[in-house]
Amino acid sequence: MRSSDIRSTFLGFFQERDHRVVPSSPLVPSDPTLLLTNAGMNQFKPYFLGETTPEHPRAVSAQRCARTSDIENVGRTTRHATFFEMLGNFSFGDYFKEEAITWAWELFTRHYDLDPERLWVTVYRDDDEAHRLWRRIGVPSDRIQRLGMEDNYWSMGIPGPCGPSSELHYDRGPSFGREGGPAVDGERYQELWNLVFMQNLRGEGSGKDDYPILGELPARNIDTGLGLDRLAAILQGVDTVCETDLLSPTLRLVQERAGRAYPGRDGSDDSTSFRVVTEHSRSIAFLIADGVLPARDGRGYVLRRLMRRAIRHARRLGIDPALPDLTSSVVGTYPELAPQSDLIRQVVTSEEEAFGRTLRQGTRLLDTAITRATSTISGRTAFELHDTYGFPIDLTIDAARSAGLTVDEDEFAELLDRQRRQAHRAGQDRKGDAVARQDHYRRITARHGLTDFVGHHTETAETRITALLDPTGELPSAHEGDEIDVILTRSPFYAESGGQVGDTGMIRTTGATLHVLDTQLGLDGLHVHTVRVLNGELRPGDEAEASIDGDRRAATARSHSATHVLHAMLRRLLGDHATQRGSRVEPGRLRFDFAHFSPVDTVPVQTLVNDYLLDDPEVRVWETSRSSAKKAGALAMFGEKYNDDVRVVDIGDASRELCGGTHVGHGSQAGPVHIVGESSIGTGLRRIEALTGPDALRHYDHQTHLLNELAALLNVHPNEAPDRLRQRLETLAATQRELEELHRTNLRVQAQHLTPHKEPHPNGWLLAQTIPGLTPSDLRTIATDVLTPRGVVILGTTANDKTALVAAVGTDLDITARDLLTSAAQELGGGAGGKGRIANAGGRHPEKLPHAIATAAAEARALLG
Repeated sequence: MRSSDIRSTFLGFFQERDHRVVPSSPLVPSDPTLLLTNAGMNQFKPYFLGETTPEHPRAVSAQRCARTSDIENVGRTTRHATFFEMLGNFSFGDYFKEEAITWAWELFTRHYDLDPERLWVTVYRDDDEAHRLWRRIGVPSDRIQRLGMEDNYWSMGIPGPCGPSSELHYDRGPSFGREGGPAVDGERYQELWNLVFMQNLRGEGSGKDDYPILGELPARNIDTGLGLDRLAAILQGVDTVCETDLLSPTLRLVQERAGRAYPGRDGSDDSTSFRVVTEHSRSIAFLIADGVLPARDGRGYVLRRLMRRAIRHARRLGIDPALPDLTSSVVGTYPELAPQSDLIRQVVTSEEEAFGRTLRQGTRLLDTAITRATSTISGRTAFELHDTYGFPIDLTIDAARSAGLTVDEDEFAELLDRQRRQAHRAGQDRKGDAVARQDHYRRITARHGLTDFVGHHTETAETRITALLDPTGELPSAHEGDEIDVILTRSPFYAESGGQVGDTGMIRTTGATLHVLDTQLGLDGLHVHTVRVLNGELRPGDEAEASIDGDRRAATARSHSATHVLHAMLRRLLGDHATQRGSRVEPGRLRFDFAHFSPVDTVPVQTLVNDYLLDDPEVRVWETSRSSAKKAGALAMFGEKYNDDVRVVDIGDASRELCGGTHVGHGSQAGPVHIVGESSIGTGLRRIEALTGPDALRHYDHQTHLLNELAALLNVHPNEAPDRLRQRLETLAATQRELEELHRTNLRVQAQHLTPHKEPHPNGWLLAQTIPGLTPSDLRTIATDVLTPRGVVILGTTANDKTALVAAVGTDLDITARDLLTSAAQELGGGAGGKGRIANAGGRHPEKLPHAIATAAAEARALLG
């Protein structure tokens, strides 16, 4: 059974049982507590928590997931993967254990035709109900095992929904491991389907499986996850997930590029490398397609780690470069990646070249460490190579082993663990603050409902204050001078989202006046207004009038519409890969981040944008379902979360995007647009900054004023100013070169005049002199001009109340220049620096220079005999 048939069979089975098919959400989740989408239930978390009521109580999906918690096992086992499709059926307070267990058994044994005699079941240690249900459908007691929290109690790894689980395993036979069931050998008895009875809420814990259960969720739910790749391996009769129809084309290409056959699961290093390169290539392609780009932290670091691990294993197999072709083969297997194929290839090509440079630089540093080591390279050196230069620890260990050395791996592990703990603590602090705020918002929403946003249709609204908040929680009142958060029943204030900043303005009650400083989103649909109380007192329940700053809103709308047109024109000029990767829309200015790999000439971009706006295209806003909008070609922005009903903004025939922001009515109202900057902000990521409307015109006026002022200084017409300035600069540069040559000639003459002052000694000669009015650089130039292989030169100068000393030593003398100046520098109140044959010193006591030179000369004479 092909993977596409496995997927369609699953979705169809549950669709027939009244489940709504829900499309896969992106690998970049909207949930700020998650780095990557790691389970099918992620997008349904609000339903499990009772924050949102689903339109349908049952759902089924084929969710793309990314997990790197077991990355070291990928390639070493037959079943682990960093990217996988999780088939899942979900119940939101509808059916529970009996239906989930019965349907799972039916689907496995009747539709996928798995042998019931080879199916094993695990349940949570005290889940007697699940045990009884499995027995009732015919699973023998000796093939049902009870396991603990680590194996059969599921959570996302963070505070949130959780619950006991029951897993279905398949016995792959004695060639895969020992007898004894899943409790004994997870390779032989492979977990396929996890049925989670989502009924509890977990708190924060100190470790993966060490956390408190805070209580019951509002309803009992079902969340299941069936690994498509694992089931495909069983049904297709292959040993590993890399040999299924989804990954076998990439595996074949790895064999072609390596020039040898995949050895199968023989336990060899080559076998592991074949699987790592194959599996990681797919993960890399999907992460980039969903908007993740290599970076030093966050999800970008996850991608970079995958890429570098794949590159290392590819080089073990003799494949260099590897990723451009291998990720292209993934695109060939998954047609949905085709629109991002150019971007994927550009990213992996750039990153593989950069990693090659990293390896060369790290190798040089490692060679130095090996030269200095006697038996062991310190863990701190290995950690510095890893942390600062991205040099993998396993390569450090391999290189050390080849040189007959070892690496202090315990110290390395301790430093790495310390770094991770510090990062974890910082992350937990941020999560804790976010969770506390969300708890406050959740309680307010439960009592009063979400904010009714009316800002698309009006700039003012009659409303009521539902809650006052500060970091500690809800407040009974607020007074003049307080800065707090305010929740309203109705609000005209746009809450920051989609890159557009939040509105500001005023809120007035009969007893108080509030200045709205910002508006943010709490939970979806809850607007949080940060205000300063200008006068009076207010309390929850007060009636109020809210009004936005209309001029600021209009300027922001100009920028937002200009951003949409800029996006469209970039795609027209550069290609469809130049998609938005972030934006900031403010009054009169915008910042737009997009995917591209080389600098962009902004002149044609700006011309296209302004020409299109000048044609005055109509800006049309309409609402529809998300699926209909997608069919109509509307672009969904990276990282944004959309409801089933969406708002679409059309600007003429050039731009159609899902957008909840504010816009002008016609294109000409957004212009002109003036691009003020274009830069790189990361691998494959560019940024354009621009001004819009009156702000752009003011910028033009300022530039014109500067040009006129420059032309007046040059006494020419403004059109002639650039050429005249260029001529003046060229003349100035030539004069500067002449002066520098004259200065060098003067220094050579001074050096010649010093020759008669050399003191002969048995082992060489010494010159010690003071030359006032020179710079330290001048002293070094004279010293090196005078120096011969058996000479020592000590020169000093004072200029502008600063003192400098220079010592130079010839190549035939076993004398360190810095040692000659150590005592002299102390007399001047400073220190000496430099390496090898030349050193320098300075101090804050110029009056002591003659004595300092005498001290240095005495040191030299003693060494010269």
